[in-house]
Amino acid sequence: MIGKLTGTLGDKNPPQVLVDCNGVGYEVDVPMSTFYNLPGLGEKVSLLTHFVVREDAQVLYGFASSGEREAFRQLIRISGVGPRTALAVLSGMSVSDIAQAVSAQDAGRLVKVPGIGKKTAERLLLELKGKLGPDLGTASAAAASDAQTDILQALVALGYSDKEAAATLKSLPPDVGVSEGIKLALKALSR
Repeated sequence: MIGKLTGTLGDKNPPQVLVDCNGVGYEVDVPMSTFYNLPGLGEKVSLLTHFVVREDAQVLYGFASSGEREAFRQLIRISGVGPRTALAVLSGMSVSDIAQAVSAQDAGRLVKVPGIGKKTAERLLLELKGKLGPDLGTASAAAASDAQTDILQALVALGYSDKEAAATLKSLPPDVGVSEGIKLALKALSR
């Protein structure tokens, strides 16, 4: 119904913003990833939106990218996951992080999001499998992603924190194999 809003940013009160579109102010709930990238008050803003009509409310959700909006739509299709939970997931993880967690079937990453328990995380992994894949790109990108996931898991198994392992992954070549990637990561971490 309302697919996009372009106007002046009138107010920011997390997780809600007010977008003034030629004198009409729209209250829009946004994930924190979008909120942190908003311009200053009084500046022009453009948000892709998803309009939810319920018996007791009409709520507009806004997103900085089409990938975020599509992930939101996939999340709310899952039984037991409402718009607030979907917004929490997108606030706690980027779309690529969600896609990587789903491809690796890593419930531990989803459980770290406030409001997501073990059962909900497992349901998300099951329901989203194969639905967020295009966000990762081509098959070679997916293979590289699988290799990076394996490298990350190996580093965590060796006792490094998720943060250390993820930071080290960023310094590796994107097309590196698992065994070579682990060697390079260990060299980088030993410095």
